[in-house]
Amino acid sequence: MQNHSDVSRQIAAHLLNIEAIRLRPDQPFKWSSGWNSPIYCDNRLSLSYPEVRTYIKNALADAIRVAFPAAELIAGVATAGIAQGALVADVLHMPYAYVRPEPKKHGMGNQIEGRILPGQKVVVLEDLISTGGSSLKVVDVLREAGAEVLGMAAIFTYGFALADENFSQKGVELMCLSNYDSLLQEALKLDYVTEGQLETLAQWRKDPGSWGV
Repeated sequence: MQNHSDVSRQIAAHLLNIEAIRLRPDQPFKWSSGWNSPIYCDNRLSLSYPEVRTYIKNALADAIRVAFPAAELIAGVATAGIAQGALVADVLHMPYAYVRPEPKKHGMGNQIEGRILPGQKVVVLEDLISTGGSSLKVVDVLREAGAEVLGMAAIFTYGFALADENFSQKGVELMCLSNYDSLLQEALKLDYVTEGQLETLAQWRKDPGSWGV
């Protein structure tokens, strides 16, 4: 098994190469939150590249075995975590479920799709962590259903201080394959950005809410 820093850099390189992560420090994106951002991340694109998809699912499975050895079920976060979670659960030969943002308006009115038993030890699978707000709502739903949430595993995190605070307040351990620091290292190495742009990208992460305003 590769060490974590090697995996982190390799994941970052894969995401850059398939344009799942795009960097535009000079032409920022606008997020749904209203923030201006020099980065946009869509890890769902990895599903279209078998080599990258396989690398990510195996890296997530390996990391979960190490960080959460008592896990009994994988729960994906709708929608981006649904496919990733199913792939990982398959590698781990574990039961799988996924959690909707809100209950269905018809049928059984389910918010959890799949069967979760009271006391079952669950690892939540997410594709991307920004502030952690929507991901942590899934933890609340699972806890209300009687599950014991061991923690959350994700492909990539921006590493915001706000996310650290949110996960700490909820008492949820977070394990991410790759992060913003690894991304910047790889982006510079692979000539996706210049040294000057690197400083802009570093400044954004410190105060994303007011950056570029």
